[in-house]
Amino acid sequence: MKTTIDIGDALLEAARQLADREGTTVKALVEAGLRRVIDEEARREPFKLRRASFKGKGLQPDAEGLGWERLRALAYEGRGG
Repeated sequence: MKTTIDIGDALLEAARQLADREGTTVKALVEAGLRRVIDEEARREPFKLRRASFKGKGLQPDAEGLGWERLRALAYEGRGG
């Protein structure tokens, strides 16, 4: 498939020089670079949030159904926040 990409002048020149030294093409370098990035991403472990909860049974009965603003106000009540 044919596509067009914009590459900075200095990077393209460095790629051309490398391609000449390696006896390959800029296209092959771009494809190899893309493969490497895609392979690294595929091997990366997905982020896993550690369990940081505490024992309890949820909200207190008088806090059920309150909006975030009111819950935050209750959490900071008497703490100068």
